[in-house]
Amino acid sequence: MPLTSRALETADTDHYATLGLDRRCTTAQIRAAYRVLSKRHHPDVNPGSPEALAQMQALNAAHDTLCDPARRRAYDRDLDASTAPAKARERESAKIERNISHDARLRPEDFVRGAMIEVRVTDPANSNGTEIFQLEIPPGTAPGERFRLPRAEPFVGGTVTVRVKAAPGFRFKVSGSDARCDLRISPQRAKQGGSEMTQGITGGMLRVQIPPGVGRGAVLRISGEGLPKPRGGRGDLLVRITYRLDVRSSRASGR
Repeated sequence: MPLTSRALETADTDHYATLGLDRRCTTAQIRAAYRVLSKRHHPDVNPGSPEALAQMQALNAAHDTLCDPARRRAYDRDLDASTAPAKARERESAKIERNISHDARLRPEDFVRGAMIEVRVTDPANSNGTEIFQLEIPPGTAPGERFRLPRAEPFVGGTVTVRVKAAPGFRFKVSGSDARCDLRISPQRAKQGGSEMTQGITGGMLRVQIPPGVGRGAVLRISGEGLPKPRGGRGDLLVRITYRLDVRSSRASGR
């Protein structure tokens, strides 16, 4: 008999790991991860696949439980209670370290659009060889978010915790959920003002309104065109104005 959402809720499973999320995730992140993963594992996309059906049932159970505040609180209590004995045994034992932390660097546009990354763990203590994980980053992921990947034998019970950070780039510099870039304009534009176009973090062109007499180094803010924020929405794109001054020299008369 297939497991129902309620049956899966009390089974030995981790709904957060099913969705590839940390326990501190928001409801919006849960729904976004569910949408991405359900498209991949839906039985209509994988006809006749029992694995896809089982994965879809697990995704449905995770979504139904974690999106309901009361059920999520109850599930978290059960999860804490079920993991407490295991944690106590780990503290008392001298077994090999199971947990790993890793920082993954993403391009700024990956946080907005989503991305698929590969995580490879080479541990000399693992006789099975390199562990390879495929981690899907949902669209709208904020810098600093963490994803937990459950490890297999001989590290059952351990996790690879992946924190996503923005990779340093030539065009954009990231600070929190804000992105910074430079826009070079002509001295005439700086004097007269007007509009210029600059590239946004997802590749599209954005219009920047230049005030008359703008100074070099002035920062103009484009709201909502930065990276995703942890609680929803996006930060800002901060555009620093640069231009070349017209400086000339000549020989003084009479010399």
